[in-house]
Amino acid sequence: MKTATFREWTLTTLDKAFGLRQIWECSLMKKWVNQEIEIDDFEKKSLINLQKSLIRGGRAWNEVELENKFITPVIMTANIDDEQMGYFLERRLSSIVGDYELSGIVDGLIATGFREPNIPLFCLHKYKRSIDNQGSPDAQVLAAMLVAKEQNNNKKAIYGVFVVSLDWNFIILNGSEYFISKTYHADDEEIFAIFKMIKALKQIIEN
Repeated sequence: MKTATFREWTLTTLDKAFGLRQIWECSLMKKWVNQEIEIDDFEKKSLINLQKSLIRGGRAWNEVELENKFITPVIMTANIDDEQMGYFLERRLSSIVGDYELSGIVDGLIATGFREPNIPLFCLHKYKRSIDNQGSPDAQVLAAMLVAKEQNNNKKAIYGVFVVSLDWNFIILNGSEYFISKTYHADDEEIFAIFKMIKALKQIIEN
């Protein structure tokens, strides 16, 4: 049995080790993007205020500042947490996937449970400014999603996102295929599209 952390992978090495294939059309992503989600006045005002801080200083923030001053407040504004599921930070995930024992710390995840995460359903990975010398954020979140898929054991799709500075890319792993969305920019009107996709997760998970 080989052991590996999430940080060790690229998309190419994941494809080869686990028989994955990136696809370029995805009905699940289209459904996610087009889910009918309302943004009320409170949510819109909160997002605009968070975005102002991001525009002023976000490119210079370190990873902790990016998480605490923007990413987590946006996700919490989506009202994910209840007694059935919650948004958890810096949690360890591990599982045997194929010939590997994969493990690592996930920056953020949505999972069943409200005190402790049980079954992971959505994984988030973030970087502060760029991917220089820090590995591949797309591969790291995909590796975490492979573990989440193994822990689910229900053959349903796993959802995720990786954030590099102001840019967000959503990702879906369905079976052995994965799809990476267009890049959404949190410093313009796309902040509302980002928020709708986060808020839609609760409906997707519940259904």
